[in-house]
Order: sequence, then structure tokens, then C-alpha cells
Amino acid sequence: MAYLLSNASILTMAGQLSIETIDSAAMAVDDGVIQWLGKTDDVPANYKNGRYLNIDLQGRLVTPGLIDCHTHLVYGGNRAVEFAQRLEGVSYEEISRSGGGIMNTVNATRENNASSLYQQSLPRLQRIASEGATTVEIKSGYGLDSANEIKMLQVAKQLTDDENIGLQSTFLGAHALPPEFKGRDDAYIDLVCESMLPAAIKAGVVDAVDAFCEGIAFSVSQVERVFDVAEHYKLPVKCHAEQLSNLGGSVMASRHGALSVDHIEFLDDKDVAVLADNNTVAVLLPGAFYVLKETQLPPLEALRAHGVRIALATDCNPGSSPVTSLLLIMNMACTLFRMTPTEALAGVTINAAYALGLEESIGSIEVGKQADLAIYDVSHPAELAYNVGLNPCVAAMRLGNWRFAPNHWNG
Repeated sequence: MAYLLSNASILTMAGQLSIETIDSAAMAVDDGVIQWLGKTDDVPANYKNGRYLNIDLQGRLVTPGLIDCHTHLVYGGNRAVEFAQRLEGVSYEEISRSGGGIMNTVNATRENNASSLYQQSLPRLQRIASEGATTVEIKSGYGLDSANEIKMLQVAKQLTDDENIGLQSTFLGAHALPPEFKGRDDAYIDLVCESMLPAAIKAGVVDAVDAFCEGIAFSVSQVERVFDVAEHYKLPVKCHAEQLSNLGGSVMASRHGALSVDHIEFLDDKDVAVLADNNTVAVLLPGAFYVLKETQLPPLEALRAHGVRIALATDCNPGSSPVTSLLLIMNMACTLFRMTPTEALAGVTINAAYALGLEESIGSIEVGKQADLAIYDVSHPAELAYNVGLNPCVAAMRLGNWRFAPNHWNG
């Protein structure tokens, strides 16, 4: 259907830190696209005809549909036991080096078939979407062989298709070293580059390529080899980097034109300029910072000073961030990283769109962009980051179709 949404408070997020709110606003939506935007009193006559269902939003806040630009949402099992171990003083790195951590989830993911992974992952996606998310990025990385990496990404596509959620599907074969390659890191990277990534591309399940550049994962040179292959296939890259130490992964990835570098707690202030020069988005993940009880803050002031776009995401994963709430992530970003509520909202809308390379179609409310919208029963945008555990989202639309809404809104 075509809709005229009227009497709304519309936060467009049309700039990096836009706080433009159009009060008493209206927008016309047709064919999945925003056709017109302005004051309710100024709606052109052609949008008042019977073809457009007029919905009075009674002053509710409308934002772009939220974007979760970094998740590991598809996986088997959980790691609650490791959570307890960390509370007893065992570090994340110690757990990983002893065969737990990511490998724990790899084993569970390999053991579960696609149907089981779908059923386990569906509630996580639905929880994220219930707060107004209309696009998610979902990574592989818990299969670590061709068949299981492809299986994960196929499940991700099925989930998002069924739930009417936009998807960026990211190949993360270089996430950890599988046990069968112990002591043969370079041989595994050979497999990723020569077999696994090409197979996933052939299967049609790859939109972007990621890698984990860290002491417990892969070196800068090894990750760069993966990026070289991605560039050969004209796929965008992104990088987990500088989470636990500073190896230089962020600088290398940015110089390869990375869409984003993610985590970056240990990124030096002096290296932030490289991100700015290459238009690389900094994706901050306060959920992992919180769960792992980290103390090294990301270089927020340097990011601001250099005008680097800052995005936020749940990092939904079983080990370091079992989080399924972007609104909670916004609150964490404000309380832990001292971001403003406006910065936090930009981080899950327009800047998250840039982190996925989708800024031309989503992330802001502008004529010609997709009608991906979230509607909240709040009186001020800051409430989205202020409340903890409260979900004020009453409706969400993707491509002009309601994901959920009160029955009387559907016509």
C-alpha cells in the first residue's frame, strides 16, 4: 500500500550529526520509497487522495530504521560457562588459547544442521528487530571450512528473508584457526584465500569480507592476503582490529579502503587520521567492552577531531557480547564511552549505513531513499539512549511494508 504518515516528529539523520527534527511533519511512502517529506500542513493534494492511507502518528517520533552493522548472530550453542570462568578471573585470551572461546562455538555450529541453526538464531534476530532495526549485518566465522561457512550465510539469508530484514552477508573465514590447522596458520590462510572464499562467492552468499587481526587470531600480513583476494573479486572489506592490542590492522585495512574497522580500543590517536583520509568508519562495540570488562577506551576524542564517522553495533555473539538490543548499546555508548545521545543515534542509523556501504539507500529519512522507518512512543530522541530495558518501538517499516504495527495501521 501507499501511506501518508502525518502529525509525526521526524528525525531525518540526514547529516553525520544531524539533530534536525521536523515537528508536525508528514511523509508519503509508495513503492517502497519515500516520495515526499515536509510539514503536515503542506502535504500536496496528490498525496491526499484515496490511494494513500493516511495514518495519524499523534506526535510520535519517527527515525530511520535502525541498522545493526556488526553481528555474529548465526551460531550454535552458547558460552555461559565461559562467562562464569571470566568472573572467576580467567581472561578471554586464556580461554581462547586453551581451546575454548571461538572454537567452542565452532564445534557447536559445525554439529548443528541449517534447520537447527535457524531455530536457535531466529529469536536473536527477532529481538534486535523488535526495537526498530530494519537492516542487520551477519557474519560467518564459526564454520571455518567451506561447507559450514556457507551454511551459516545461507541461514542468515533465510532468516532475514523470512523476517523482512535487510541483510549484509559477511564472510569471516579468517576468524580463528581451526584445530585441524594447529601450528599451520599460513596453510589455513591459503585455504581461506584459494578455496573457502571463492566457494562462498560462487554460492552467492557474500556481500563483504572481514577478518580478525589480533594476537589470538591472524597477523596483519595474513589478513592483508585475504583482503587482496576480496579486492580481486571486487568485494568490500572490513576488519576486527585493535581490540586487545595494537598490531596495525586498522591502518592496513583502512589503506585497503575498508568500509569499517571494528572494536579499535587500542588504536593510537595518531593513526586515526588514516581512517579519516580513507573514509573508513569506526565501529565501536560497547557490548564486548562491557562483557569483557575492558578498560582501554577507544580514541573517541581523536575520532571526533578528525571527523571520522562513528557507528555502533551489538556485536551479537555467544562469547564476548551476547547482546540483542541496539537501544542498550546506545545507552552503553553514552555511559561507557561518553558519546552523546545524538552521536549514539547516528551510530545506529546513518553512520551504520556508511559502515555497510549502504548510505545511498538507507540510514536517513530523505526523499528517494528506502522507506525503512522506526516509530517510537517517546517525547524526545534522547529517551532512546536514556532508558535501560524499555522498548518504546511501536512500529517498524521496511521497503514501505510494515514489519509490525498496530492492526488499524495496515488498512
